[in-house]
Amino acid sequence: MICFAGITPHTPLLIPGVGKENLKKLTATTTAMIELSKDLYASRPDVIVVISGHAIQHKEAFSLNLHDEYFIDFKDFGDLATSRALQADLELATDVQRHMQTHEVPLTLDSNASLDYGTGVPLFFFTEKLPHVRILPLSYSGLSSKEHVRYGTELRDVFEHSYKRIAIVASGDLSHCLSSDAPLGFRPEAEVYDQKIQDAVKDLSTAKLLTIPEDLIEKSSACIQEQLLILFGMFEKKRGRVELLSYEHPFGVGYLVAQIHV
Repeated sequence: MICFAGITPHTPLLIPGVGKENLKKLTATTTAMIELSKDLYASRPDVIVVISGHAIQHKEAFSLNLHDEYFIDFKDFGDLATSRALQADLELATDVQRHMQTHEVPLTLDSNASLDYGTGVPLFFFTEKLPHVRILPLSYSGLSSKEHVRYGTELRDVFEHSYKRIAIVASGDLSHCLSSDAPLGFRPEAEVYDQKIQDAVKDLSTAKLLTIPEDLIEKSSACIQEQLLILFGMFEKKRGRVELLSYEHPFGVGYLVAQIHV
């Protein structure tokens, strides 16, 4: 069963050994992540499923990273001290693979012990007090938006029929062009996109996500769209109350933290 669902940013600046003095500018996001971590812990998950925007992606298939053990670290960002070993859920991964094969949803298995930072950043927060929780890392694909929603509904069928308590996390950042010092400079479309995403999340509306123009998505340079389509697919015809915990963009990149109470 799905016991928890959340949306998180994945900027490595949230890791103390990376962000350092920049953490002072991320107070709202850090506070929200800690609050979200407490609620996830209280939900007593057996498995944390992370849908990342920086994991391996395939044009014609969704991806599941299957390895007996995973590792997260932030050496690429100058933090040589922070690392963690995590265990895979091979049983749930097998259930997902079989279900997708039966329902003709294209799914590719990859195997990488080292998790991308899009997966690692939320897990840094969420596994601190859950050292024995199992992990299932997923990625999106180059398929259509509607195929991403369908993938989410098929995942929901697997998770809802599982005896395990499953927490779902959609990890990604919003627009990367919200100010002149943003990685890609300022683009006026960025603010429009971020507002549309917040409106869609607040209403848990797949329709609002699907009607965001493609050129607006492209010009905003966000990395959250597909993860949300998959997550929202899991809540098609299913009740969920959304709580927006924080939104800020101190470095020109939109960081949203939200929880779907299930």
